[in-house]
Amino acid sequence: MSGKSEFFERQRFALVGDSTSKKFPKFTHKYLLDHNKTVYAVDLAGGREGYLSSLAEVPEDAEAAIIEVAKEKTAEVVAAALDRGFDHLWIHQMTDTPEAVELAKSRGATVETGSCAVMYLAPTASPHVVHRAIWKLLKRY
Repeated sequence: MSGKSEFFERQRFALVGDSTSKKFPKFTHKYLLDHNKTVYAVDLAGGREGYLSSLAEVPEDAEAAIIEVAKEKTAEVVAAALDRGFDHLWIHQMTDTPEAVELAKSRGATVETGSCAVMYLAPTASPHVVHRAIWKLLKRY
């Protein structure tokens, strides 16, 4: 099992988005819930009913953070996640930065980058199965 697959063996996740710069990651949210995971949805834009507005509000039992924000905000959110005590991070594909990855690693966190969480969570009857199959052929899954 790859590190990326192992990431989702956990049960409680903080899912961080920011709807001021891009849509909140609704498919990641949905598929985590479909897998009976506890999801603490954090929309850094604030003010959304049913969502937390900062990582500081996430309950202590959360085991990992999935970060799906605009690339310009990734390092800032990684820093907040590390300060909050997360040591398992998933940074959504094409939003990682060398600064964010280096920061996480320098603080001892495990960081998954380079792919979409939905590819690992979506059911086999979804369009993501094609993406997953291609990545398996390329030995990147």
